[in-house]
Amino acid sequence: MILIVPQGTHAVRLGNDAEINQQVRVDKGSTYSVTFSAARTCAQLESLNVSVPPASQTIDLQTLYNVQGWDPYAWAFEAQEDTVRLVFRNPGMEDDPTCGPIIDDVAMKKLFIPDRPKGNAVVNGDFEEGPWMFRNVSLGVLLPTNLDEETSSLPGWTVESNRAVRYIDSYHYAVPQGKRAIELLSGKEGIISQMVETSPNKEYKLTFSLGHANDKCKEPLAVMAFAGDQAQNTHYVPDSNSTFKTANLNFTAKAERTRIAFYSIYYNTRSDDMSSLCGPVVDDVRVWFSESRRNVFKGFGLGLGIGYLVFVLVIL
Repeated sequence: MILIVPQGTHAVRLGNDAEINQQVRVDKGSTYSVTFSAARTCAQLESLNVSVPPASQTIDLQTLYNVQGWDPYAWAFEAQEDTVRLVFRNPGMEDDPTCGPIIDDVAMKKLFIPDRPKGNAVVNGDFEEGPWMFRNVSLGVLLPTNLDEETSSLPGWTVESNRAVRYIDSYHYAVPQGKRAIELLSGKEGIISQMVETSPNKEYKLTFSLGHANDKCKEPLAVMAFAGDQAQNTHYVPDSNSTFKTANLNFTAKAERTRIAFYSIYYNTRSDDMSSLCGPVVDDVRVWFSESRRNVFKGFGLGLGIGYLVFVLVIL
C-alpha cells in the first residue's frame, strides 16, 4: 500500500481505536485553533476525532477536496485550564489493520476576537483573524462544521453545513482585500453565517466583495447571500481590471440580532483536474445603516436652512 504523507517524509497513521496526544500550556479562558493536515487511507467512511477534553469534534474525511489526497483542517476550543491535552484519535474499527487516518503538520494558534469596526455590525468581516496557515502549503485551511460561534476557528463566524469552507491567503490565492478571505465550496453544503447586532425596524445594507480565487476554478461563480428574511443571488462576472466585485443587499431588521449567511450556488471544480473542489471568494463583509433615509433628511434640512436664510434677508 502506498500511503500519502502530506508534508516532508514522515507522518503518523492511526490504526483502529488508536490515538496520539500531547500536553500543551495555554492561557486559561482563551480560544485556540488547531491546524493539522489529514488524509484517509482506505475506507470512504474514515474519520478523525480531535479533542481537548471536554471539547471534542469528529471530522469526516470522506470528502477529498483536492486531487492531492489530503487537506489541512482547523478546529477550535476554549481552554478550561492552564495545561490541556490535545488528542487525535481514530474512532473507527476497520477490518484491514493497514487502514486509518494519517496526521501531519500540527500547529496551535491563540485567537483574538477583532474589535467591531465603527459603523459596521459584522465582527471579523475581513476574515483577517483565523487559524494558523502554513506558508509552504498552498491548499488553504478547511473549516469543517462548527455550530458554536464562540469557539470557531474563524472568530465571529459559524460554519453550519455538512461540508467545509476554505480559509485562503493572498500568498497562494487572489484575495479581494487584506491577506485572508473565504472560498465557498460544495454549493449549499458549505455555508458560513454570523448573527449581527441590529435595531428592530431599522433599514440596513449588507455589502461584500465577491470574486475569483485565481485557482483555475470553472465558472460560473455565484453566491446566495442572506440578511434576515431577505435573500439575493449574485454572479461574479470576470473583469480584466479586477478579480472581484462589490455586491449589496438592503434589508429591514426584525430583531436585535440578524443572521447573515453565504453559500455558493453552484458546485464548482478546477478546470485542470476536474476533481478539486473550489468556488467563489467572499471578503470584506459589512452591515451598516442604510443611507437612503438619512440622505433624504439631510437634503430636507439643507433646504430648510437655505429657505430660512433667504427669508431673513428679505425681512432685513
